[in-house]
Amino acid sequence: MTTGDDRTYDLVVFGASGFTGQFVAERVAKRACEGSLTWAVAGRDRVKLQTVLASISRSNTSSSTELNLSGVGIIEADVSNETSLRQMCASSKVLLNCVGPYRFYGEPVVKACIEEKCNYVDVSGEPQFLETMQLKYNKQAQDNGVHIVGSCAFDSIPADLGTLFARETFPGKATQVESFLTITNTGTGYAGHYGTWQSAIYGFANRKELPKVRRQLFPQPLPKIGSKLPKRVGKLGYFYNRKLLKYCLPFPGADPSVVRRTQYHNVESHGVDPIQYGAYFTLPSFVSILKLYFFGLVFGFLARFGFGRSLLEKFPRLFSAGMFSHEGGTRESVRHMIALHYSFAVSDS
Repeated sequence: MTTGDDRTYDLVVFGASGFTGQFVAERVAKRACEGSLTWAVAGRDRVKLQTVLASISRSNTSSSTELNLSGVGIIEADVSNETSLRQMCASSKVLLNCVGPYRFYGEPVVKACIEEKCNYVDVSGEPQFLETMQLKYNKQAQDNGVHIVGSCAFDSIPADLGTLFARETFPGKATQVESFLTITNTGTGYAGHYGTWQSAIYGFANRKELPKVRRQLFPQPLPKIGSKLPKRVGKLGYFYNRKLLKYCLPFPGADPSVVRRTQYHNVESHGVDPIQYGAYFTLPSFVSILKLYFFGLVFGFLARFGFGRSLLEKFPRLFSAGMFSHEGGTRESVRHMIALHYSFAVSDS
């Protein structure tokens, strides 16, 4: 860690009473019991934070390891209150930020962490936020010895570390990596949370801003090593993968952004040749593609206009075919209803 040892906490989970934050806090609580980690939960409402800790204790009653959370700190902090953010960051070596959408609420937290020399981690899947933060704060973070690490979750640990793993273990010189994500609903009743849906709405609505950020962040393109990564998707927007026996479409999340920025860092800081990367997600049938295209067209049209975005935000379950809701999935559905599988194709051509 770059921060000093005189902090009250090793780690603070900010937004611990939110949908994602509750799961993060539960995982941290279990890890903390295995060692000497000092940590705290943070958010706007002290009562809600206390409720979260009590819920974590109750949910672990069947475990052989008792969770004693009496020593867990509780910090009141609000993204609209800079003083509270700075006090929170000054108390910890690492802040794990679970307050999204990050395009609306992330920057004040990043700024406070840098100013208070607190390392920052988030679970963002929003390329524009991630790259804008790097463009605006990279120099200041370096000067203050602070690590700003985004996308430490489904977006985009499997893709980024999978690509690095391929480089290190591939017999030969890996020059191309493609990932194929398969999401399987193993039960019923799961719905993604509204925060993810809202991030997608405004990410699409402001998609034209991202190329401007990238031109400033990376004025020179990455060198191409080996043959050019094949363009697999045609005019219809998908292709059939005969090895996976599934239909494949370009993955719309943060994976390409995160992998690309890692490749730039390796080139500029370590002189390592970059890997060309392509990201796809799979669907089981052509009917699934038609369904996706129908809802995608409706989503894309409505997201262009203010009234349309309001409709999308008000009725997420309707416009996502039940995939997202204001409530999100239950604790059990999130744990057991979704299976994620990544397949990687590596080439030295």
